[in-house]
Amino acid sequence: MVDWSAMKTVVISPPILYYGTPVALLATVNDDGSPNLAPMSSTWALHKTIVLGLGLAGQTIANLRLRPELTINFPSPELWEHVERLAPLTGRTPVPEAKLANRFRHEAQKFKEAQLTPIPSEIVAPPRVEECPLQFEARVVDIQTSTGDDEPFAIVQAHVERVHAHESIVLEHDHVDVEQWHPLTYKFRHYFGRSEHLGKTFRATR
Repeated sequence: MVDWSAMKTVVISPPILYYGTPVALLATVNDDGSPNLAPMSSTWALHKTIVLGLGLAGQTIANLRLRPELTINFPSPELWEHVERLAPLTGRTPVPEAKLANRFRHEAQKFKEAQLTPIPSEIVAPPRVEECPLQFEARVVDIQTSTGDDEPFAIVQAHVERVHAHESIVLEHDHVDVEQWHPLTYKFRHYFGRSEHLGKTFRATR
């Protein structure tokens, strides 16, 4: 057993606080009708609402303010290099100063650049990502803007209208097979994949 009493802590000031959350690829629609695709990891779910934290300089939040529909696609660990191809790209043109300072470049063809495949959604305009095992179609219900941070951001609430899943991760009665589904996670700017199954909460229905 671990002797927790022997563990000492130190005060640190990490440059970011991405302690470990699933990676999502957000697809939205640009002014010209083309799709935008952006990676992010600041997200969490409460029932059928997904809360997203988005930078204000990106194309995604600009699109959502005008066209409040999106797909939220969750890649598996095997797709991490595809996700990383998107990381230095922005759909904004001209590239905002804040993004230029962080070495971003404009790219209009995000799906092509990431070598991912757009497929039609059923009830929203933005496409889904075919390669992602879990795909949500959603509509924005609220957008709030933060004011107390050095880098202001938007907090977006999106209601999930439809869920798609690869057959390989689906069990009977609409359950996702947690032994087969392993999301790509982002931890302090590093990508991580699978880990062992340790147990389940008392509210689990399977």
